[in-house]
Amino acid sequence: MSVLLPLAEQGEADAQVLLGLMYEQGQGTSQDNEQAVHWYRLAAEQGNAHAQSSLGFMYAHGRGVERDFAEAAHWYRLAAEQGDAFGQFHLGMMYGMGRGVPQDDTESVRWLQPAAEQGHAWAQFMYAVMRANGLGIEQDIEDAAHWYRLAAEQGHDGAQSNLGALYSNGRGVPQDYAAAFRWRFAAALQGNPVAQRALASHFLGGLGVPQDYLLAHMWANIAAANGHEEAVEAREVISNLMTAEQIAAAQARARACMSSGYEDCD
Repeated sequence: MSVLLPLAEQGEADAQVLLGLMYEQGQGTSQDNEQAVHWYRLAAEQGNAHAQSSLGFMYAHGRGVERDFAEAAHWYRLAAEQGDAFGQFHLGMMYGMGRGVPQDDTESVRWLQPAAEQGHAWAQFMYAVMRANGLGIEQDIEDAAHWYRLAAEQGHDGAQSNLGALYSNGRGVPQDYAAAFRWRFAAALQGNPVAQRALASHFLGGLGVPQDYLLAHMWANIAAANGHEEAVEAREVISNLMTAEQIAAAQARARACMSSGYEDCD
């Protein structure tokens, strides 16, 4: 702070951005969103793309300023036009949702794609969603699988879950239950309830894994606890195939899995 502040006050944009980040995150100083906005704005007005996208984020979420989607879109656009992946992704999302700009799937894709090509995992995931569903771009399941994979390899749980579903159904990739299980398991360990529900089906039907009612019940129970409504019904179906002792054991395993933060789920 003692080094950055004089530089920021002299108009050094990079120092202003770093100072804004420190205030936003409370690193080396007390957390203060209004001060973060102040320093981001000074750098943004000098054309710093990182500051522009960060200022857009503050407006989009009402941090240190009154929430204003139109203002957020303005700053995201300035950053996006300079090639900033964060700004491109968020501008694409705003077009997708119609926040601060007219809803436009084609424009959404136009900004998501360059962010995805720069390796932004969330942009890769959302571009894959648009590609898979033909929103704003021609539907292409194989290309969607490609982008899901890139995001999945970066640890994006939604992409892992969706890629697993493609492998399970043989859409865009050859049908491969073992591969479907691997990607869904990775997502499930991050708390993804859709993937957790899918694991119950894998174990129930022996799809890519040995059939195991106890583990099927465990994952259905976990998915239900995380709000997946269909998992409740699945758990009841699986329970009808088990003894009371097996159900009790499955419930204990589910509690152990969740209480360990998904580290004890084998």
